[in-house]
Amino acid sequence: MSNGLDFAHSVLVYAVALIYALILIALSLYGINFFYLVFVAWKHRHDRLDVPPLDEHPTVTVQLPIYNERYVAERAIDAICRLDWPADRLEIQVLDDSTDGTHEIVARAVAQWRAAGVNVLHRHRTLRTGYKAGALSDGLKVAQGEYIAIFDADFVPPPDFLRRAVPHLAADARIAFVQARWGHLNRDTSLLTRIQSCNIDSHFLVEQFARDRAGYFMNFNGTAGVWRRRAIEDAGGWNTGTLTEDLDLSYRALLRGWRARLLPDLVVPAELVGSANAYRRQQTRWARGSIQCAVHLLPQIWRSRLPLPTKVQASFHLTGYAIQFLVLLMSLVYPLMLVLADQSPLLKAAHVVGWIFAPISLAPAIFFTYSQITLDRRAWPRRIPDLLAITALGSCMILNSSRAVLRGLRRKTVAFERTPKSGQVGGRRVQAAEEYAPVFDPIVFGEIGLCVFQLNTIALAWSAQSWGIFLYALSFAAGLAYLAGLSLWEHRGAVQAAWRARWGGLSTVQKKTGVRRVG
Repeated sequence: MSNGLDFAHSVLVYAVALIYALILIALSLYGINFFYLVFVAWKHRHDRLDVPPLDEHPTVTVQLPIYNERYVAERAIDAICRLDWPADRLEIQVLDDSTDGTHEIVARAVAQWRAAGVNVLHRHRTLRTGYKAGALSDGLKVAQGEYIAIFDADFVPPPDFLRRAVPHLAADARIAFVQARWGHLNRDTSLLTRIQSCNIDSHFLVEQFARDRAGYFMNFNGTAGVWRRRAIEDAGGWNTGTLTEDLDLSYRALLRGWRARLLPDLVVPAELVGSANAYRRQQTRWARGSIQCAVHLLPQIWRSRLPLPTKVQASFHLTGYAIQFLVLLMSLVYPLMLVLADQSPLLKAAHVVGWIFAPISLAPAIFFTYSQITLDRRAWPRRIPDLLAITALGSCMILNSSRAVLRGLRRKTVAFERTPKSGQVGGRRVQAAEEYAPVFDPIVFGEIGLCVFQLNTIALAWSAQSWGIFLYALSFAAGLAYLAGLSLWEHRGAVQAAWRARWGGLSTVQKKTGVRRVG
């Protein structure tokens, strides 16, 4: 019997050591790549893209896909209709799939601008076939423009957007699309919006900027960009079978030999997600869609004749959300490491080797910090509390994103769920959007359970004086507690009602039957 137990113990030790080593190596590769992207962004920090001269104004079609956005639809239409471009060379399509009162708001706004002489069309679909990609594809069939500008309903482009974006396409026939940088209408509304703003700033000012300047693949971000119509058609058009149609089309176009261009100085402000549950839904769509694209596109990329560095960077890009899954696995392995390390020289050695990789764990913090320095060299110290918050709470999505990653590996088409907006600007909430609030996601209870699990890891790490694991587990617990707590607070009415229905009903039965609860 003892031999059997010894064998099982040995198998467990080797399995934990192997899993730990593989996760550590994988996370280190992603971390090293973060350092590399920061280095490339720093190396090209002085690069500037002047707006090329424009000999004549081509016809541009602006597409605004909308689905149930009563609080931001009119604002978006007004901004797009104020774009500074010759009236006879501008066509605006409001692609409206709405099933609520948004349809009437859009119709009224379009009628007003048409009366003012703007060529704006309201295309309303009664069937939301293909979701956003389907709407864009249907609009493209009748579009008059040589170039197609796309904005989501929560974006507010500046009047000179087309004058600063279109010339880059006109000057270089190889460019498929240009992408502007996202700004923030409501950065300081809450801790959640500040965390999002740091994430988005890093994506554009480090990731996208470095990929563009180094000649790697970069993607259209679904909004605040302009496509060359011929590139869309050459790449096969919009694909309705993925949740990230923008990423999918970008890579298919780039695989066809087209190029992309980031315009970091052209900023289009947008509304950040204001609620935890809506943010969870957004991240689910992005993570699942990215993995869907990875499954579909990576085999093509690695079979192509692209340079090896481009293939490697594309792999890091498309599988980026796998980091969350790896972090989740690591958080589950830590307690076993702590419990078994005293009994196993192998795990002790693995733990020591892990410290060699510890500096790589600073990569995300440097990644986020550099973006804020780039954004404003003088004012960035004011963002230090936000940077500390994103470092401490950055793991809040590990369970949600891991679920999305696993679902993305399944080749299954799912409904596109847009992220509802409520019209927030600055620190003030302009409208309430309770009717658009996402349904309560039971994964919150899984996040609470995982948070409790991390508290156990914290206790074990404290006892073992393993301060690295202690800090990691503390950040995991803090992030999960923050997201779950915020979600419960937002749905406190529904949670209270469910509690009363469960326990209030039991109390009534107890009174009628004379049964008394003890304890």
